[in-house]
Amino acid sequence: MIDSILFRNARIAREDSPKLAEGDVLVEGAKIVAVEVGLKTPEGARVIDLAGKIMMPGLFDVHVHVREPGRTDKESIHTGTEAAINGGVTGILAMPNTTPAIDSASLVRTVLDIAARESRIPVMTSGCITKGRLGLEMAGIAGMADAGVVMITDDGDPVANAQLLRLSMEYAREFDLIVASHCETKELSGAGAMNEGKISYKHGIPGIPAISEEICLDRDIRIGQYIGCHIHIQHVTTARGMETIRKFKNEGVKVTCEVAPHHLYFNETHIIDYDTHYKMNPPLRTPEDNELLLQGLIEGVFDVIATDHAPHTEFEKQQQDFVSAPFGITGLETALPSLFHYFIKTGRFGWDLLVKRYSAEPRRLARKEVVSIAPGQAAELVVFDPEAKTLFSRDFMKSKSVNTPFLDKELDGRVEMVMLNGEFLLEGRGV
Repeated sequence: MIDSILFRNARIAREDSPKLAEGDVLVEGAKIVAVEVGLKTPEGARVIDLAGKIMMPGLFDVHVHVREPGRTDKESIHTGTEAAINGGVTGILAMPNTTPAIDSASLVRTVLDIAARESRIPVMTSGCITKGRLGLEMAGIAGMADAGVVMITDDGDPVANAQLLRLSMEYAREFDLIVASHCETKELSGAGAMNEGKISYKHGIPGIPAISEEICLDRDIRIGQYIGCHIHIQHVTTARGMETIRKFKNEGVKVTCEVAPHHLYFNETHIIDYDTHYKMNPPLRTPEDNELLLQGLIEGVFDVIATDHAPHTEFEKQQQDFVSAPFGITGLETALPSLFHYFIKTGRFGWDLLVKRYSAEPRRLARKEVVSIAPGQAAELVVFDPEAKTLFSRDFMKSKSVNTPFLDKELDGRVEMVMLNGEFLLEGRGV
C-alpha cells in the first residue's frame, strides 16, 4: 500500500482567492491526490489534525546569498537551505557574489553540484553580468546559460558602465536570460551607511541619498527597454523608484521588480544606538516609503517578495561600528512570520497576496512550475499556526549568521510543518 497522510481541517491559502478554502488534504507518496471536505481515511493512513492552521504552497525566494563558495564562515549552501526550510521556503535562487564570483559555467556547475549533495530543497543559482563582478568585461554568459542559469546580476554592485550593460543585455536577450539590477549610483552613495536625511545628519553617519537608487533604476530600465530584454529590479526601497517602474510597466516594458520584507516594516527611525542589524544596502528609507511600498505591493506593482538574505558573522556585525560594519540582513527564517505579524494579522493584506508574491510569482520568474494545494500537484506545502508565536533565538535559527533585528524577539505565528514531494523536512512544532 502507498504510504498516505491525511491532513484534516486544513485552511488552504491560494493565490487566486482571498478566502481560505476549508478541507482535508490527502497525500499519497509524493503527490496530493484529493482535497475536499470530509475525506474518508484510507486504511493505514497517518492522520494529522490542522484545525485552526493554515496550509499553503511552499515558498520560493529569488534573492538569497548563501556565501558558498568562499565565505562559509558566514553561510553555506547547507545552512542557508536549512534556514530556508525553517522559514517555510522550499526553493531558492542564489546570488553570484561569492568568492570567487559565479561568472562561468564551471562555477555554476560547482554550486549546483554542492547543492545536490548538501541541500534538501532545490537550489538555483544566478550568474554574474561581468567577470568577477568588477564591471570591466562581460562574464561567460553563453556558458552559464547552457549550465542552467536563468538570471544574471552583479548584485551587491551596479554595472556602472552603461555600454557594457547594454552589450550584456543584448547577449542576455539572445539566451532568454533575465538581467537583474542592483540599482545604485556609486558616486552618489559614496561612503554612505544609511539613508541620507535628517536622521543620518543627527547621528553623524554619512548618508546614501534616494536619488542614488532612483537614477540608476531609471537608466537600467531605459537600456532594457531599448534592447528589448527582461530587466528585473532588485530590492526597491523608494516610492519614487517604484513609481518609475509602474510608469514603464504601463508602457509595456518587460520589467519586473521585487520588494524585501524589511523595506516594508523597518525604516531609518529604527536606527537607534547605532544598531548594525539595521544596516543594509539599499538602506532603510522613511516611514512614508514603507507605506507607499506596501501599497505598491498590494496594487501589484511589485511582482515578487524576496528577502535579500545576506548573512554576516557576529564579529562583522556586532563588534564593529555602524559605518565599518557590512551591509546586510538575514531573512529566510523571519519573512513568513514577520509578514503575518505586521500585515496579514492586522488586515493590511491577505494570504492570497503572500502566496502569489512569495510562492507562485517567484517560481514563474525563475521559470519553475508553480505549486498549489490541489489534486495531482506535488506535495510541496507549509503548515503555519497563526495562534502560536516564534522566538527567534540563536538556538531556534538554522542560519550560521543571525544579523537580524528580530534576534531574541518574538513574533506572532509559527511555521510548524514543511513538506517537499511528500516527505517532511520539518515537523513536530505543536501539531
